[in-house]
Amino acid sequence: MVTSTDEQGGGPLQRLARLRGSLRERPRVQRELVLFALLTLFGLIVMPFVIWIASNRVLGPYTHGQNLYAGPLALVADYYTGLAHGSAVYWSVALGPAVVVLLIRLFLAGWRALP
Repeated sequence: MVTSTDEQGGGPLQRLARLRGSLRERPRVQRELVLFALLTLFGLIVMPFVIWIASNRVLGPYTHGQNLYAGPLALVADYYTGLAHGSAVYWSVALGPAVVVLLIRLFLAGWRALP
């Protein structure tokens, strides 16, 4: 009997290993752009929910106008509105994960360059 994982060429770990191998074959600039794009998507999609969860636990419920218990989607709508208006604060949250990874990599490169 053939399972669906056998037809696709292995399980999730094998597919992940093939994906990693295909990324290593690409030029460095292309790999860096893929990493930057993934981190930016993380900042655009996941960060509003992370902020909502953390602030809901620490500060209490998110209020939106007259709605005293607005959910995470109200925060996401406000977040994308701030991005559309070009607010530097919202864009710093969106680009934050990419900038943090870049700063860590620069620090490590500088650390390795020390005698």
